Amino acid sequence: MSKVDIVLVKPGSQEQLYGELSSFQLTAIEPPLWGAILAGYLRNLGYSVVIYDAEVENWSYEETAKRIIEAEPLLVAIVVSGTNPSASTMNMTGAGKIVSLVHELDPNIKTMLAGLHPSALPERTTNEVDADFVCQGEGFYTLPKLIDSLKSGAKNFPIQGLWYKKDGTVVSNTRPPLMKNLNELPMPAWDLLPIPKYRAHNWHCFDDIKHRQPYAILYTSLGCPFRCSFCCINALFGKNTIRYRGLEKVIEEIDFLVNTYGVKNIKIIDEIFALNEKRVVKLCEMIIERGYELNMWAYARVNTVTEKMLAKMKEAGINWVAYGFESGSERVIEDVSKGYKMEQVDKVVRLTYDLDMHICANYIFGLPEDDYDTMNQTIKLMLDINAEWANIYCAMAYPGSELYEIAVKNNWQLPKSWQGFSQYAYESLPLSTKYLTGGQVLAFRDYAFQVYYHSPRYLSMIKRKFGEETMQHIMRMAEKKLKRKYATI
Repeated sequence: MSKVDIVLVKPGSQEQLYGELSSFQLTAIEPPLWGAILAGYLRNLGYSVVIYDAEVENWSYEETAKRIIEAEPLLVAIVVSGTNPSASTMNMTGAGKIVSLVHELDPNIKTMLAGLHPSALPERTTNEVDADFVCQGEGFYTLPKLIDSLKSGAKNFPIQGLWYKKDGTVVSNTRPPLMKNLNELPMPAWDLLPIPKYRAHNWHCFDDIKHRQPYAILYTSLGCPFRCSFCCINALFGKNTIRYRGLEKVIEEIDFLVNTYGVKNIKIIDEIFALNEKRVVKLCEMIIERGYELNMWAYARVNTVTEKMLAKMKEAGINWVAYGFESGSERVIEDVSKGYKMEQVDKVVRLTYDLDMHICANYIFGLPEDDYDTMNQTIKLMLDINAEWANIYCAMAYPGSELYEIAVKNNWQLPKSWQGFSQYAYESLPLSTKYLTGGQVLAFRDYAFQVYYHSPRYLSMIKRKFGEETMQHIMRMAEKKLKRKYATI
């Protein structure tokens, strides 16, 4: 008899996915929120649950498999979901290796892949990976049914959301409905995770760069109503929609994280937090009443924020706002259905700075309409905005996005391995544009990174706002040159 019903695993290798950046501890190590949500839900139903976070523990694939075997679970589910759209597909390589190693060590343990990527490509995942099952969707319906079926010795599994092979043939079931009332979910199982080990992004803590731990992430809503062609976030949910948690549930979780673990640095993981002014203001007022002095950040859109909303966010301790500016070219923005006009950018940037908030600016090089002229327009926009932090990405056709479907339909070149979808890996290969190869885009992105983080105006601003130590930290960061297999001039 199994010791536990299910082990939920977060795969991950900082070194393989982030290259040289991993040794400098620039990147965050974020809690596996989906694993914790599922663990809390399953435990509340009476199942015994263990969570293993291989990334934060720095376990090899072999060590992860060994730990799973020692737990003697009935089922192990590798949850291939991260806290941004890019964090799922790039972990598929490691997830597949862990599954294979578990089967080698103990063929009796049933294995499953769940998360965003498996939900986007359930049939391909079922065929490619040596897992017994693939879960499409959130898992709230599928996992309890599967555990019960395995306990009863079932051989057939007519369970919504479940894919598997029988006699060499892929068996599929329909998607389960989404959970309508998120208040039915208990708090994520934070007690099953090593909270003190999690680390915030370096930029999130520019005010106090040496104190990035402890760190937590939470959601106030799931999903996104927008349809940006490069985004895959809704693949887990099956449609473009947004569902909200009750604010009392959200504040209860913040209270727990602050009072139990002393958490001050928090990421609000909502794909679009700054959307409903009334709701945002109410939550912020609830946080303000507690006087916690938090350091938080959240996502916003150029065309959804308001002055009242941002002012309350700042007062509540949301010091950083992450905007998806993406490109400095109107043509490029319109092509990917971003939904805002370039003239809105300057107004929002000025408003954010006037409220003494910091900007985490997101840019993407290599969207379908990009050429060297438009990418240079993006560099100009980057330097004009002069955000305290800039995430500088390449366009990737992530499974689950419209861009991926277009790429497959038109036979555009995609990475040869799932690890090649990582932004910072040696094997990284962005999508080609109508005018440039993926290698050219990659080289330009790395050039843009150097231009931005060596900008005298940028470094002067950082020193003025955050001090000499943070400026020196950034200068050391900019010295790190990523090794790239496909970058071409």
